[in-house]
This record gives sequence, C-alpha cells and structure tokens, in this order.
Amino acid sequence: MKVYLDLVFFINFGFDFLLLLSVSYLLKRGVSIFSCIKGAFVGALSIFFLFLPLNSFTLFLLKVMISIFMVLITFRFQNKRYFVKNMIYLYLNSIVLGGGLYVLNVQFAMEQKGLIFFHSGISMNVWLLLFASPVIIYFYLKQMKQLKTNYASYYQVSFTWKKKKYHMTAFLDTGNQIQDPYFKRPVLLINPSIIKNKIQSPIYIPYHAVGKDGLLSCFLLDCIHIEGIGDRKKVLVGILEDDIRMDGVEMILGTKVLEG
Repeated sequence: MKVYLDLVFFINFGFDFLLLLSVSYLLKRGVSIFSCIKGAFVGALSIFFLFLPLNSFTLFLLKVMISIFMVLITFRFQNKRYFVKNMIYLYLNSIVLGGGLYVLNVQFAMEQKGLIFFHSGISMNVWLLLFASPVIIYFYLKQMKQLKTNYASYYQVSFTWKKKKYHMTAFLDTGNQIQDPYFKRPVLLINPSIIKNKIQSPIYIPYHAVGKDGLLSCFLLDCIHIEGIGDRKKVLVGILEDDIRMDGVEMILGTKVLEG
C-alpha cells in the first residue's frame, strides 16, 4: 500500500489549523494566524510517530504531548486555568469535527445492506478536509456563539411571597422597559402558571407592546435575589396573560432591575 506522506501531512496540518483557529475564536484569545500555523505545523509532525514501533498506549501519550506543545506554541502559557481551558476546547472541537466527518464518511463512502455497512470504493478524506471540515467548524462556531450569547442573558432568581419560596430561571430582555410610572419601580414579568395564589389588592401598571396596550396586574416584592447580581428591593412582578415561550424561562427581567 502506497502512503503519500506529503498528503497525510497536509491533511493533519489542515485539521490542526482549523481546531486551533476555532479555539482562538471561541475563547477570544486574539492570537495571530501565524501562531495557529506554527501550532498546526507541530501537530502535523505527529504523523511520523506512525512509522515508529510503538504500542497504542505510548502512541496516545505522545499525541497528548504533541497537543500540549500545540497549545503552548499557539496560545503560550499565562496561567494554569488559561492553559487547561485551551486544552479542553481543543479536544472538544476535535471531537465535534471528527464526529461530523465520520458521519459524512458513513453517508457518502459507505453502503448499507440492512444493518451491515461496507465501503463503496469512494474515498472522501481529501474532499472532506477541503470542503466539509471548514463548513462543519463554521456552523459549530456559529451555534456556540449563539448559545453563549443567549445563555449569558439567563439568571437564577429567588424570592419569597406569601410565605412561599420561589426559585426560577429568568431571561434578561433589554426591551422590557416597563416600570411603575409613579415611583419608577422596575416591573418583572412572570408566567401566570407560577403564581397559584390570588393577588389581593393588585397594583395595575400600564404597558405598551407591539400592537397592544393594557394593564398588568402586579404585586410588590420586598426583595428578590438575582444570582450574580445581588438583592433588589421594592420590585414589582407583573402576571402575564400567557406563559413565556422560551425553553425553561419562567420570568422576564428588565435592564432597570440590574442597575439597582
């Protein structure tokens, strides 16, 4: 069997470069392209281990050592936490990319007869590297960025009302500017299914939404705790007409309540 060493080296280099670039993007390391190239070059040198009489465990340890050098050369060492996080994301990204390429290889280079898969004679390695790998990394990074942006707006809140303690997940909606027009108290919005007790002497707050105006039935909280922010005093909670259509979200916060 012929082995084209230059092609194998190029494939490894391409994989390692994409992985290091994705780590830099996700963690906002701000390293140069040239640093990623240097790290990828070191990673690609690991192919020469395949020509040494090594057992699987020794080969695994050498690959781990190479990945450590890749991270150190690309991102340098600032502190232990910085280094460990770079390593973790390097391996996570490699799992995502490797898994995506495996699925594509099964779909295009394998034929299925019942539960049996066999090679169809098509080799996808080079094509997957040149075309599929950047696409997989692109959509992965896009999704990760979106998740990080969304979940940065999630908060855990807790409060006590009518001798009952409530713990729930809240979402920060920068468009929620509702407040008490008299005392300027911020108004939080909560699912109607959360509050079982009837509100005695509710406070009605006018609100305006797209194509809709009305009055919110609210109650006053002496204190609400927002994890990572602290306690907020004298906050109004408005009961929505329908439950919030966001996964796991039971309350909507506004920017006013975070300002204190």
